[in-house]
Amino acid sequence: MKTAQELRVGNIVMINGTAQVVVKAEYNKSGRNSAVVKMKFKKLQGIGSSESVYKADDKFEDVRLEHKDVHYSYFADPAYVFMDADFNSYEIDVENLGKALNYLEANMACEIVLFNNQAISVELPTTIVREIIYTEPAINGDTSSGKVLKPAKISTGFEISVPIFCNIGDKIEIDTRTDEYRNRA
Repeated sequence: MKTAQELRVGNIVMINGTAQVVVKAEYNKSGRNSAVVKMKFKKLQGIGSSESVYKADDKFEDVRLEHKDVHYSYFADPAYVFMDADFNSYEIDVENLGKALNYLEANMACEIVLFNNQAISVELPTTIVREIIYTEPAINGDTSSGKVLKPAKISTGFEISVPIFCNIGDKIEIDTRTDEYRNRA
């Protein structure tokens, strides 16, 4: 159990039998009144958000999520299927994948997040290596304008900005948190 005062953005708690993610938490202590925390929540599963004010010592049930190492297996409309080492399969809907769709490739190692033994999202490695399948060739003098990046399409079809020295067929490292080029692989 956590008190309202201990909750931070990103914590997951149970409110009225529903798992909710703390999106915003503001602590306020005025002179004569007791301390309060104004919080905004988003449902962990489904759509919806709410905003409430709680006393600083109100208690909330803390929710722990389970993480499991898996490999991306295949797409079974409308869900993506992931498989663990014991050949258990987990389906995740397209809307719960978010930015991960930009980088998913067959047999890619990643981590799924489970809530009540149900897969709710996927977490990618921080850096991945992908091949550039298309980019414009660099033209002499491009750096004089101060523009040193150009768009490049990677093997999954996603487009990122890369330095002008990168060419078609180059393998590059990408930071999946920021969608930025890191270096050549």
